[in-house]
Amino acid sequence: MFTINMSMLEEALSMFAFLAVELTLLFLFISYIVGVLQEYIPPSKIENILSSKKGKGYLIAGFLGAITPFCSCSTIPFLKGLLRAKAGFGTMMVFLFASPLLNPIIIGLFTVLFGWQVALFYFVIAMGVSVIAGYTLEKLGFEKYVKAEAYIAPQPSSCGSGCGGPSIPISKWKRIWNTTFADFKTVLPYLLGGIVIGSLIYGFMPTELVVKFAKDDNPFAIPIAAIIGIPLYIRAEAVIPLSAALAEKGMGFGAVMALIIGSAGASLTEVILLKSIFKNPMIVAFLVVILSMAMSAGYLYTFLF
Repeated sequence: MFTINMSMLEEALSMFAFLAVELTLLFLFISYIVGVLQEYIPPSKIENILSSKKGKGYLIAGFLGAITPFCSCSTIPFLKGLLRAKAGFGTMMVFLFASPLLNPIIIGLFTVLFGWQVALFYFVIAMGVSVIAGYTLEKLGFEKYVKAEAYIAPQPSSCGSGCGGPSIPISKWKRIWNTTFADFKTVLPYLLGGIVIGSLIYGFMPTELVVKFAKDDNPFAIPIAAIIGIPLYIRAEAVIPLSAALAEKGMGFGAVMALIIGSAGASLTEVILLKSIFKNPMIVAFLVVILSMAMSAGYLYTFLF
């Protein structure tokens, strides 16, 4: 019988504190770097590089995601920068899918813990589905589900000594910081809400329960693992070693693959953050893509290996 104990509460509180600090710093840092890049790289240049009218734009977006060591949540400020730079919608979606799944840390951990063949299989599946999904969503017209305000950078106050008097010019570095902080304040409620829910689930969901429903003899193990992975927010650097431990306990490796993709690709915190950018149909489409990727990888791995 499942009982709540103090250690579970401590784990939940510890995870909340860790995520709150980490994601706040990551969001502010990445948003600021994006602001600096936008200061020096004109939007037309970014739009030209990632233009979805050029087929290579999708692959460039995928490999851009692969070399950026972002978790699912810290991808959001970079995505906002691409939106404001008017990059192609399809290529932006490729980046959104690929970045948290294909960063160098994940690939390195996959290689060390599971071998290069598994790492290569994972890379090909994640990259391929990301590119296909981005292209398909653009062709289906899902760009209309991006909120209009997501394209507009927040306009922080630049008053120097009180807004009643003449404004004092500020440096571009201060201006970038003001915009970054204004942007952060708009997503803070979403960020905190996602962290609270994710931390509670992390603290109170026992690994034994995950293993019980995702053993090899359960025909629904792979979809169950994919669905469990989404609310079970854990950084990819932690979910892969955890998954190795779950595999040792008897969890099927196809289910392990689905759990990793579900958790790293669409954490609950990220889904809540995306509400500040996308309308509900786009949120649903995002979840469908991640779940489909997770289940496809799980079943295909089971079939091939």
